[in-house]
Amino acid sequence: MAQIIRDETGRILFTQEMKEEYTILAPNMLPTHFKLFKMAFALHGYKVIPLETTGREIVNEGLKNVHNDTCYPALLVIGQLIHALKSGEYDLNKTALLITQTGGGCRASNYIHLLRKALKKSGFEDIPVISLNLSGMEKNPGFKLTFGLIKKLIYSIVYGDLLMLLANQTRPYELEKGAADRMVDHWVEVLSEEYKQSKNVTYRRVKENMPRILQDFANIPVNKTDKIKVGIVGEIYVKFAPLGNNNLEEFLHGEDVEVVVPGLMDFVIFKVDNRFVDPEIYGGGKLKHLIAGWFENYLVGWQDDMIAAIKRFPQFDPPSRFQDIKNLVKDYVGYGNKMGEGWLLTGEMLELVHSGTPNIVCTQPFGCLPNHVAGKGMMRKIKEYNPTANIVAIDYDPGATAINQENRIKLMIANARRMKKMAQYNELVEIKGKMTNSAM
Repeated sequence: MAQIIRDETGRILFTQEMKEEYTILAPNMLPTHFKLFKMAFALHGYKVIPLETTGREIVNEGLKNVHNDTCYPALLVIGQLIHALKSGEYDLNKTALLITQTGGGCRASNYIHLLRKALKKSGFEDIPVISLNLSGMEKNPGFKLTFGLIKKLIYSIVYGDLLMLLANQTRPYELEKGAADRMVDHWVEVLSEEYKQSKNVTYRRVKENMPRILQDFANIPVNKTDKIKVGIVGEIYVKFAPLGNNNLEEFLHGEDVEVVVPGLMDFVIFKVDNRFVDPEIYGGGKLKHLIAGWFENYLVGWQDDMIAAIKRFPQFDPPSRFQDIKNLVKDYVGYGNKMGEGWLLTGEMLELVHSGTPNIVCTQPFGCLPNHVAGKGMMRKIKEYNPTANIVAIDYDPGATAINQENRIKLMIANARRMKKMAQYNELVEIKGKMTNSAM
């Protein structure tokens, strides 16, 4: 068994010996993306397991171990990790936990400290906790976020975003139920096999695979009818994680609508862009500005490659470029608004409205002040300048019931269908008027 070593603050270090022996448990936010993240970590010698557990017991575990004034995502993430440690499925002498740490003003910066407090309270204080961050915080001798690993994680984001987009655009119209989901599973399996060897996880290979994935989805038989489109935005965890949003995507599919979910890449670019604009807004060193600018261009290049690949298949709608979203938000909120999802949340709502998805569910977790400011707080102004915007803010917290959330979403969808019929009627009246005038 690996020796437990603590630093001068008392924090348990994740050592090189632990890397060779330990299983690392991580919260799961995006099921498809995280399966690929798992394989990317494996290529660098880490056995990471994204947790797929669900159920009320996770919420209850969070409530027991986290102060109830803490934001809902923290409660879920910590509850899921503690629940896993208590499950008996893992050797507690060879288990570590992995959690992201932003380093900014969002409460997410403190999740790791809340988790350690919860571990001590639950009798797991000797479980190492690894911080996944790009800010150089909490270094560990057995865990290093190298550029090689970062590249493979970026490739996984590209694959994950593409599969999520294609599945959402195919699923409502497929003639054989489940065809889109089976295609996602097929490609996750194919990619997982490729990830077993580093030589297959390269820039060239990803560019070769994108059109292959697109062609496979294009080959799925569909009946393309005119359906209502509903976008999902909000705090990143509750926006994506089925555990956090009560299986929101699944519910919307059941309402016979096409679901539109902005990809993870926009959020990653947004976080890097913040570092790029910081010196311009607040002052700071030029080196940080230059490095952030280079990394942002690298990420934008990947987004452009994916968009270009999608555009070669006219049956699919590509997402907007990050810079286009950034330009949309210019007259609504400043770029210094960067806590949590910051201005990107406002931008995603505007991008959806401008690209033909005016019906939006804005997921609002309890305790997330930045999200309420840039999400719910901007809805009135967005609607003022975009009359077709049909946005509903849905609160997610330990006491919220799925039935209340779903009823509010159903009202939004009903309003979307009413507005669509009204638009079709007005268009018909206009056509008849033109025909009458031309006959005269």
